Amino acid sequence: MDWEALRLSLALGAWTVGILMPIGIFVGRWLAWSHFRGKGLVEALLALPLVLPPTVLGYYLLVSMGTRSPFGQAFEAAFGHGLVFTFEGLVLASILVNLPFAIQPMQRAFEAIPVEVREAGACSGLSSWRMLIRIELPLAWSGILTAIVLSFTHTLGEFGVVLMVGGSIPGETKTIAIAIYDRVQAFDTESAGMMAALLLALSFVTIGTSYALSNRKRQG
Repeated sequence: MDWEALRLSLALGAWTVGILMPIGIFVGRWLAWSHFRGKGLVEALLALPLVLPPTVLGYYLLVSMGTRSPFGQAFEAAFGHGLVFTFEGLVLASILVNLPFAIQPMQRAFEAIPVEVREAGACSGLSSWRMLIRIELPLAWSGILTAIVLSFTHTLGEFGVVLMVGGSIPGETKTIAIAIYDRVQAFDTESAGMMAALLLALSFVTIGTSYALSNRKRQG
């Protein structure tokens, strides 16, 4: 068992979820109630990671974040090191890859809030910020929970993008999915099987917990 790779995967998942949730709430809310020309194009761009092969997406991220790209050069000038093959690069790539997993469930949850409820809040004098905190977030809670679970479990199992952007540097970019691949390549099926079983159990427990909480919320 590669505990260091597991720790890195959990840290990557926590960073991804922590940064994505505010983005998902505000972008999902904006898309749910906005009507503008080109909205379909914006939604298609945000959903692109769902259909793009991970290696293709990873290749474009590698090129756009590399030291020859303007963004990569700006990052290196600001922080003194490149972005690819680092944990920071993995976090950024993971955020971009998981955008649809975070935004789409929240957008659907905000769309399900009746217009009358929001109008009643506005008539009561609630500001947009207080309406978000006191009315919209509690009603969209199940969608937010789904977004957290999907983003976290997808990050744990992501392979193609992690390999392209981060490689396999122990303690820095070698996640548990990469560790499983390395063990299989070394014909160490016992270690690979243990790590795969642990990943399976973690994913099952996470999704099972989210379903249980959602069902309790609906029954309550």
